[in-house]
Amino acid sequence: MRMHFIGVGGSGMSAVAHLWAARGASVTGTDRKRSAYFESLEGSGLDVRVGEDPSLVEGADVVVISTAVRETNPELARARELGITVWHRSEALVAALEGVTLAAVAGSHGKTTTSAMVATALHGAGVDASFAVGARVFGVEGAVAGGYAGSSGIGVVEADESDGSFLRYRPAVGVITNIEADHFDRYHDLAALHEAFVEFARSCGTVIVCVDDPGARAVADAVRADTRVIAYGAEPSREPDVLVTEEDVVRDGVARPLSLPLPGAHNRLNAAAAWACAVELGADPERAIAALARYAGTGRRFQLRGEAAGVRVIDDYAHHPTEVAALLAAARGAGVGHMVVLFQPALFTRTQALAREFGAALSVADADVVLAPVHGDREDPIPGVSSQLIADAVALQAGQTLELADSLEDAASRAAALAKPGSVVFTVGSGTVTNAAGWILDALEARADA
Repeated sequence: MRMHFIGVGGSGMSAVAHLWAARGASVTGTDRKRSAYFESLEGSGLDVRVGEDPSLVEGADVVVISTAVRETNPELARARELGITVWHRSEALVAALEGVTLAAVAGSHGKTTTSAMVATALHGAGVDASFAVGARVFGVEGAVAGGYAGSSGIGVVEADESDGSFLRYRPAVGVITNIEADHFDRYHDLAALHEAFVEFARSCGTVIVCVDDPGARAVADAVRADTRVIAYGAEPSREPDVLVTEEDVVRDGVARPLSLPLPGAHNRLNAAAAWACAVELGADPERAIAALARYAGTGRRFQLRGEAAGVRVIDDYAHHPTEVAALLAAARGAGVGHMVVLFQPALFTRTQALAREFGAALSVADADVVLAPVHGDREDPIPGVSSQLIADAVALQAGQTLELADSLEDAASRAAALAKPGSVVFTVGSGTVTNAAGWILDALEARADA
């Protein structure tokens, strides 16, 4: 079978391409630009190219697209013209994992980290699980980008609610980390999002749900009558099946020490969910929890990109106000003092709906905040919606400054200028802001050389 991937350099698409290549398919793909994921495909010997070329779809059995690929894309238009089967990325992933006992991790926040933790716990317990995660999983031997084809007959996927594709899976085990209003281009209100998660939960043999989160708890309550629910959380009064404390994970009266090399209470919850999921899939409980102590992280989740001129640069995918607030709180909890935060809002609809909440999340003492322009991604601009809306909502705290940049390059230059020895610079957002981390390090190195 020949599979052609449009936008193959994305984190999710590259993972699926790796899985199909491991199945023996002939894989080709294109993207508009190079990326680390694109280069990992090249390194694996796959035929991937920069630039759109409609002729490349000719002879393909299936063309794979993501939600970001529009019908006007010339390769997709050619595939339609030729009558070639077109699959969404999630359909290609389901087909690639046919016959595999599946775990699917869903939620508004923490999907990537939690699914990577499940993979880490399984592999640490000797289970050679396949996985498809929206970032590179560090520390799992043989993993390339966010994809790995294992031999155990068990698989882990990051299940995305943003386009509704998480409803295509039929997992043996599902995880719901939390539910919060987002993806306003698809869900007109929180009730619609809730119903989608209820449908996802009912598609699972067992669903593991964080009962500390009101949205996830409401879903658990809605499905308990017909779906097996395992509740986890840090609040004892909610009587979770898996209790997360500052030291341990407690289940069935047995406390097991949970040591995690990643800061933040939210990550302890993520780890507890991952441990419970791995155990449900057959992993030894002791080996699985020991593996989490060696969790090496993923790309763009509190990822240290480098250090220069006495300044550390950390890159993070946080793109919702709750995620931004959790990131900065985790940084403070880890002992970070002066921060420079370069934030690039993603999507005009999200910026419009949550500007006030973003402003609150970015109102942090002893921090210099630089706002880059909105990264529209799959959306067209909305008149009057810009980073200025967020800037207007920031309530400056003691020792805090705020700057609006004209471009991402300008934002990187400003962030580098604001950093001083001992500072930590954060590049934050789900768009192209990750590129700024490298630019900032270059500027800092030039300063050190001077």
